[in-house]
Amino acid sequence: MELLFGEMEELAGQRNAIDSRLVEIAAEIEGDGIWGATGVRSVPALVAWKLGISPRNAETMVTVARRLEEFPRCAAMMRDGQLSLDQIGVIAERAGEGSDEHYAQLASVATVTQLRFAITLEPRPTPDRTPEPERSFRKTVGETSTTYKITLPKVEAAKFEAGLDSHRDALIAEWRRDHGGDSDTDHSDTDHSDTDADDYVGDVHGGARHGETAEEVSVRVPPFPTTVDAFTSLVEAGWDADVARRPHGQHTTVVVHLDVENRNAALHLGSFLSDGDRRLLMCEADCEIWLERHGQVIGSGRATRQISRRLRRALEHRDRCCVVPGCGATRGLHAHHLRHWEDGGPTDLDNLVLLCPFHHRLHHSGGITITGPAAHLVVTDADGEPLNPGSLARTPTQPPPAVKPCRGPLGERAQWWWYTPFEPQPPPTTS
Repeated sequence: MELLFGEMEELAGQRNAIDSRLVEIAAEIEGDGIWGATGVRSVPALVAWKLGISPRNAETMVTVARRLEEFPRCAAMMRDGQLSLDQIGVIAERAGEGSDEHYAQLASVATVTQLRFAITLEPRPTPDRTPEPERSFRKTVGETSTTYKITLPKVEAAKFEAGLDSHRDALIAEWRRDHGGDSDTDHSDTDHSDTDADDYVGDVHGGARHGETAEEVSVRVPPFPTTVDAFTSLVEAGWDADVARRPHGQHTTVVVHLDVENRNAALHLGSFLSDGDRRLLMCEADCEIWLERHGQVIGSGRATRQISRRLRRALEHRDRCCVVPGCGATRGLHAHHLRHWEDGGPTDLDNLVLLCPFHHRLHHSGGITITGPAAHLVVTDADGEPLNPGSLARTPTQPPPAVKPCRGPLGERAQWWWYTPFEPQPPPTTS
C-alpha cells in the first residue's frame, strides 16, 4: 500500500499542477475575449468541449480562473501541486474577499467537504431587503409515481392558484351536474377547495338510496374532484390550446414584405429586417410573404412548408441535440434549413438539422457557417476553421510537471469548536 500511496501522491501533485495551467489558459481565453470566435455560447461550454469534461467541472475551472487575482497564494499552492482544483473551486465559489491567506492555510489540511462547511460559517452581510425566491421546478421519478416540486414568487403563485381554483370549480360544477342526484348529501353550500379528497369522498358515497349499499353507490359515482384533478385539467387545457394555436415545433406566423428586386424585407406594419433576421424568420417561422415592387404589392409568395410532427420526431431521433460541435443543448431546438427556404431549399430530412436558438441566430448573423447535406455536415467558425467534435486530448509530448508529491488533506475529523471563521473586513470609511 505504501508504494501505491506514494505513486498516488506523485500523480496528484502533477495533476494539480496541470489543472493550474489549464485554469490559467481559461483565464487568458476569457480575458482576451477570443472564445467568441469559436461559436460557443460561454467559456465554460468551450472548456467542457475542448477538454472533454463535465459542464460542472468546467464551471469550477472557469470560476477559479475568474478569481485568480483575488487568491494568489491559493493559486500558487495549486501551481506547486499542493492544492487540488476542487479545493480551490470551493474557495473561489463562495469565499469572501481578502480571505486568501486564511483559506490557503486551512486548505492545506482540510478536505473539500470541510472547506465547504467552513465557508458557510463566514458571516454574511445582511441584505437590504429579502430577495425574491428563485423560480424552480424539480421532478423526482419513483417506481410507481412522479413527484413535482414547484417554487414560485408570490405574484406568480397567486396566478397559478387562481388557475387551479378556476379549474377545480369547473370540475366540481360538472360533477354536481352529472352526479349530484346520485347522493342524498347536499354540498352546495360547502367550500371544498381545501378539503382532502379522501375525507370528502366518504361523505359523497355515504348517502345510499333505499336498498343500496355504500359500495354499490361508489361504483356508480366517481370520486369528488380534487386539487390534483384540477391541476391535470389545467395542464390539459393549456396543452390543447397550444396545439390548436401552433402545432409542436412551430412558431407564430410572421408576415414579411419582400422587395423582389433587392430583397429588402420588413415586418408587416413593422421595422425593416437585416439579411440575417430575414433568413432566420423564413427558416424557423411559419412565414406569409408578400412580394412588392416599388412599394406596391404584386402578389403573395408560397408559405413556408411546415415541419410535420412525424418529420420533427425523425429529426429529433437523428440529431438528439444541437448539431454544432461542443453544444449539446436538447431543449427549445429549432429546425434549420441547410439550404435556405428562400433559396428553394426543401423541407425534408436531408436539408434539416436541429440547432439551439443561440447557434441558430449565430449562424444567420454570420458567426458560424453550417453547410450540408445533413449526413455530411460541416460547421466552421467566423475564421472559416472547421469545428470538430471531441476533446483536444492527445498523447503527451512533454514530461510531467516537476512538483512535489501532494499528500492531500489530513483526513481527520474536524473539531469545529476551535475553528475561527474568516471575518470580512469592513469597508474603509471616508471622513
